[in-house]
Order: sequence, then structure tokens, then C-alpha cells
Amino acid sequence: MDRVVDLIVPVKRLDRAKSRLRGVLPRHVDLVLALLVDTVTAARSTPGVRRVLVVCEDERVPAALRGTGAECVDERGLPGLTAALEFGAAVLRAAQPGGVVGALQADLPALRPAELATALAEAAGRRAFCADRAGTGSTLLLSAPGGPLDPRFGPGSAAAHADSGAVPIRAPLPSLRCDVDTDEDLRVAAGLGLGPRTSILAGCVTPG
Repeated sequence: MDRVVDLIVPVKRLDRAKSRLRGVLPRHVDLVLALLVDTVTAARSTPGVRRVLVVCEDERVPAALRGTGAECVDERGLPGLTAALEFGAAVLRAAQPGGVVGALQADLPALRPAELATALAEAAGRRAFCADRAGTGSTLLLSAPGGPLDPRFGPGSAAAHADSGAVPIRAPLPSLRCDVDTDEDLRVAAGLGLGPRTSILAGCVTPG
């Protein structure tokens, strides 16, 4: 694809992140970091992705991301996901005012670079989103070149993004749609093929 994209990956304080996965594996924080590292590693390997900026509020995240090629900003006090995404977009736009920015969820451990590249190509410079496996949430949101990201993440975000004018990505893309919030989601992701960090921790999870 001709156009490059800069992605923001927001991460909560690790002790609060992925609460519905708590107890699935003994080392919860390690699992949250593994999901993130596998997601970011796949994103960084995707043709057309120029920068991946992780916005976090936890000193353990930058250490975990060393060697991935991702940038990381530990910014405390942002009031929620939308604020973190707007902060990240401002950082990226300072360098490339007319560029495309995107928000990618941090819990896509089966993500395949080819599938993310397909989504970027289908967006073709339009503000677009990719719904999750259930069809109600969103795993990816892209701006138009130089345009606002206007994130609407949260319950029902797929409908909210569509209502705001974003174009839905139609390609199947199972690995991009498979965000992991529950034990069952982790099993589905395992069936697709987990990234190396999550695979090591989730070796006891049997694909469903």
C-alpha cells in the first residue's frame, strides 16, 4: 500500500487491566504484558505501519517493550481511554500533521501482520474501523489523512464508530478481530495461533 499509518496502542495500569482474565493464569500481569508484546510485535512487522506508540501509565510497560521497536510514553493522569488515544494522536500528528493515525487494541495476541495490512489497504485513506469477533466492539480505528481519529471505544463501539461516519472493514481477518477479554477469547486466539510471548504463558489453554 502507498500510505503509511502510525498506530497508538493504549494500555491501562497493569493491575487494573483485563480484569475478566484475572485468575485464568497464575501470573495476571505477565499475561497482560504478553498480550501487549505480541500485539505490538505483529503491528511493527506490518507493511505500511511506520510507528507504533504505546501510551501507558505503568513503569513495567516500557521495560517489557524493549526490543520490539515500539515507542512508549508513560503518561500519568489521563482520564480514560479516549484521553489516552487523543494524547497519542497529538504526539504522532506533531511529527506528521497530514498523516493517518490509528488506534489498535492491546489484546490481539494472535494478530497476523498480513491481516492488519489487509485492513489498512481496505481503509484506503478513509476513516475506518474493524469490529471485533462479536461484532459489537472495535479492535482498530483509523483516521483519514490529517483528519480526526474521533474514538468511540467502549460498549457498543462498532455501532458508535459506524454512526460517526467511519467505514467498517469487511474482510474476515479473524486474528485482527480476536481481542482477548475472557478465558473463551483466549481459547479462540489459541486456535488461531498465539504469538510467542502469550503462547509460553498460555500453554495450558486448550484451543476451543
